[in-house]
Amino acid sequence: MKLDPAVTFAIVLAIGILAGLLFNRFAGPGWLKRQISGAAPGMVTSALVGVAGAFVGAELAEVLKLTGYAVLIAAVVGAAVVLFGWRVVK
Repeated sequence: MKLDPAVTFAIVLAIGILAGLLFNRFAGPGWLKRQISGAAPGMVTSALVGVAGAFVGAELAEVLKLTGYAVLIAAVVGAAVVLFGWRVVK
């Protein structure tokens, strides 16, 4: 099944934003660390990193000639990998 490119774009964008927000909520710094350090990565930054990862994953799926829902699964995996990589480097 081939998805419309505009629909794929919107879904990959939503996947990236959702992944970034969930990452910030569950894997980001805890409440105590935010209170002590006074600085926490913003939700917007996490969402943008998630979007970047989702698009990287989706593009890699396209390069590998995957179609349909495999592209969306690759977007989820790409967002997760880039978000965790971003946390390790940070």
